[in-house]
Amino acid sequence: KSSEMKNDAMRNNPETAEEKLREYLDKTSKVPINIAVTGDGGNGKSSFVNAFRGVDDNDDHAAPTGVDETTMEVKEYPHPNHPNVIFSDLPGIGTTKFPASKYLKLVGFKKFDLFIIISAGRFTENDAKLAKEIKKMGKKFYFVRSKVDLDLQNEQRKQDFSEQKTLEKIRDYCLKEHKIESQQVFLVSSHDIHLYDFSLLRDTIERDLPDHKKDALLLASPSIFPDIIEKKKKFFQRQIWCLTALSGVVAAVPLPGLSVAVDLALVVGAVTHYVVGFGLDIPSLRRTADRTGIPYDELKAVIKSQLAAEEITKELITKVILQLSSRAALMVAEEVSRFIPFVGIPMSMTLSAVTTYNLLKLFLDVLAEDAQRISDRILMG
Repeated sequence: KSSEMKNDAMRNNPETAEEKLREYLDKTSKVPINIAVTGDGGNGKSSFVNAFRGVDDNDDHAAPTGVDETTMEVKEYPHPNHPNVIFSDLPGIGTTKFPASKYLKLVGFKKFDLFIIISAGRFTENDAKLAKEIKKMGKKFYFVRSKVDLDLQNEQRKQDFSEQKTLEKIRDYCLKEHKIESQQVFLVSSHDIHLYDFSLLRDTIERDLPDHKKDALLLASPSIFPDIIEKKKKFFQRQIWCLTALSGVVAAVPLPGLSVAVDLALVVGAVTHYVVGFGLDIPSLRRTADRTGIPYDELKAVIKSQLAAEEITKELITKVILQLSSRAALMVAEEVSRFIPFVGIPMSMTLSAVTTYNLLKLFLDVLAEDAQRISDRILMG
């Protein structure tokens, strides 16, 4: 990619060079993941799908929920910010249209990376049969016990109530009648995903995915968890080195003004990825407000960066850069150094790399801090 960028730049074609940069940044977002969510009707499949996607049950793009079976065919729900990550809401197994014996074939088994089997009570014989068939075909499956918050509310009325003992009881009860060895049951509440085993489930799925799909799941994961924010930050930090190298290559072209133009496009693209990845873009913040019940303005008030909850443009980036006097001076020095005989181009490459690295690292740090502030506000309740 760097050699293609250099050729485009030497043809005085910064727009094409910018496109190369965008292709690099979009690489992870093109890795497909298809997660199947199944179980009997009314067990909370759709609410789980919405929760993982960060969408409120009443959102126009939400999977429909209800006390009865609302899913009568396979329906795909892409993540709103990362459409390469798809959650497929499957019909309940054992219905007339989807008998257990033909279920996997009818829903299109091969296209799914993994299966999540959800129950709001004890897992059924059909659930156990499905799990064994999935295992036989070499794919991963996970038992998820939903609506745990409701069980705890009911048990709290008892004088000898213990949350830990109640959770252990629920876990033991789920698969009591089915001999499925070494299979963990994840306890979740789709309304309070920061509680119980939701984070553990996500981490387990990430661990089990092929290496080339791990980052795609990470970027689509809710930034409500501090460890997810840190993982995302480290992922973006790894990208900075490559982007720095690309900046240096473009800066080597002795065309006045070209390096700064392409560098701005690079920074805009990278910062946009940070903002969306951390869920700090306006649509994501509004979805977070809807799901948590915390007013949008209140969430926005905890943000300190000028880059979050804004459209990332060259004008905005330029404005922020000019407020950072030392870094702005370094960018100007880069352009001036081009015209120093013999040493101008190597110096320009070095200064471009340093400038790009410092800017991206700074912007990443402040946006990660904003993501943590949003997380703290949500977890505070």
